[in-house]
Amino acid sequence: MNLPFFVAKKYFLSKKKRSFINFISIISMLGIALGLMSLIIILSVFNGLEDLNRQIFKAFDPDLKITSTVKKGFYPNSDLIQKIKTTPGVDFVTEVYKDKALARSKDAQMIVVLKGVDSTFTKNTEMKKSLIEGSMVLKNGGRPMAYIGGGVYSILDLSVEDYLRPLVILYPKNQKINVLNPEDNINQTTVEVSGVFNLEQQYDNYVYLPLETVEELIESPGKRTSLEITLKKNANVDLVKSELKKFLGKDMQIKDRDEQNESLLKAIKIEKFFIFIALFFIIGIASFNIFYALSMLVIDKKDDIETLSSIGASKSLIRNIFLAEGFVISLVGISVGLVLGLGVCLIQMKYGIVSLGMQYATVDAYPVKLLISDILYSVVGIFLITLLASLVPATKALKFMLNQKI
Repeated sequence: MNLPFFVAKKYFLSKKKRSFINFISIISMLGIALGLMSLIIILSVFNGLEDLNRQIFKAFDPDLKITSTVKKGFYPNSDLIQKIKTTPGVDFVTEVYKDKALARSKDAQMIVVLKGVDSTFTKNTEMKKSLIEGSMVLKNGGRPMAYIGGGVYSILDLSVEDYLRPLVILYPKNQKINVLNPEDNINQTTVEVSGVFNLEQQYDNYVYLPLETVEELIESPGKRTSLEITLKKNANVDLVKSELKKFLGKDMQIKDRDEQNESLLKAIKIEKFFIFIALFFIIGIASFNIFYALSMLVIDKKDDIETLSSIGASKSLIRNIFLAEGFVISLVGISVGLVLGLGVCLIQMKYGIVSLGMQYATVDAYPVKLLISDILYSVVGIFLITLLASLVPATKALKFMLNQKI
């Protein structure tokens, strides 16, 4: 065994070590262990939340989305749509018009996000997984049907396929306001509810209708707010995106799923970064205990340092003994923290002990995802902090060996 580590281990396990020094060493190890455990758990939860949001986005947002950079709506021609459909990797294209409207049922009403989609919408298998009642259809025997979010369903007290309790959608006409007859300012349509979906609260106020029905409401046939592209299973998103950019005009933009939700994903990453920094700051403060423990150990072991010096111990040996002592304390703390942190995460991943406490959440328990990179950064960072905390006491031991004032 390496001599500095052998001596450091003897000091660490020595029963003669003063109880106060021993107490501070234990506090140091616990501080490192709890800090590392907290880092692993919190970073894993943030990773899990990021994955959960991507799972929700996968059900609601397309692989690629084409929109106008100039106006809210645009009029895509058939040649453009055909080029998109024939691009390698593209499965199907959904034409979409999206806007806000007023929904009403008997005495209840609310503002909803109206989304008109063509017949390809029913091919969205991920969206079908969020169905909680009824069926995911937009037409029944030629009659338009509405596929609605859980919030609309509950607030307006609707029933699936109930013609006695239909959903009324109202949308302002594109004309000058008629003050004398307000009803002339509004277009409206009445539809039955075909099904109800539940993803997240932000999507609870969505109402899907056939595109033809929405065109009649807005009085703008052919107008679209986006073209939503679903790719084939093994298609390369970046490759298809670059191909589509070649024939899109300057006033058109295309975004992948992460870019469509850039602000939310960026917010998660920023929160994760700042929590990482905050916990490291706390661990840095806790590592001062190592500094104090080793400093007092140097004072306590003056006689040992003098004896080792007299029998020919080198400067580096004396310094490395106390550096190794700090390393042992750090290693024990990191080992305990790793076991506790990984154990808690694995238990949560398998059994989901900590629940989200939400009745209709996509998952029942807090999502957790372990990343090796997070664990490595945390371990290396903590090790460097404790190494710096051990360096000053080791230098003090060297000064004593050289008969300088401690």
